[in-house]
Amino acid sequence: MKLDLYQIDAFTDQIFGGNPACVVPLKEWLPDELLLQIAKENAVAETAFIILEKDRVLLRWFTPDIEMDLCGHATLASAHCIKSILNYPLDSILFETMSGKLKVTISNRYYHLDFPSRMPAPAQLPKTIESALNLQPKEVHQSRDYVLVYEHQNDIEHISVDRNQFDQINLGTGGVIVTAPGTNSDFVSRFFTPQATILEDPVTGSAHCSLIPFWSKRLGKNEMHALQLSERGGEIGCKDLGDRVIISGTARTYSAGHFWVE
Repeated sequence: MKLDLYQIDAFTDQIFGGNPACVVPLKEWLPDELLLQIAKENAVAETAFIILEKDRVLLRWFTPDIEMDLCGHATLASAHCIKSILNYPLDSILFETMSGKLKVTISNRYYHLDFPSRMPAPAQLPKTIESALNLQPKEVHQSRDYVLVYEHQNDIEHISVDRNQFDQINLGTGGVIVTAPGTNSDFVSRFFTPQATILEDPVTGSAHCSLIPFWSKRLGKNEMHALQLSERGGEIGCKDLGDRVIISGTARTYSAGHFWVE
């Protein structure tokens, strides 16, 4: 079986920036074990599998380790693939996913992801995470992910993680966000996933389901500009709609090809 494969850098307007995702169009679902093997072989943070139907697109996300319940950058990459490569005629794409219906609208090269809001609540930091961090947070909150709040962008830039300690905790599909007010943006963040092949995610759209409502309330702003301070870096437009958030960004196609599976 010959399948198409597209690699797309999301939340960036430059090749080698943002977060790379692979997008694989299918005609029908392959066995889950095979989808996971393909994601492992692609060796990027997420591989998106899509099935285009008349008025919707079925979408699933796989890391090299597990199937995810929600992923922002691979959704953006999928929308970019569908619109710019597969020549989808509309400027609105409806995805059906494990997290329900997700709408992406397209305007002026920007993809606007309509995602659920996940306001984090105050929480206690597990000792395992605390001992893995070189800098301790000022506040701890949690939704799907732990949200660790620091005072300054400089703190976020200098955080390091002891992986031997960090990998002792299993958060399922969740991870650990570290965040602070930004110097040249409203807020900044980084994202780490214990027990994952890729420890630090370059740009994490789904993390902003929690970051947007948190910082919107903290800053008193509904629209914000965010940066993810990974080595590759990413830029995220943010809008708080109450029970939903709009996560916006651009994307660039890095490669297009095909592969074979038996």
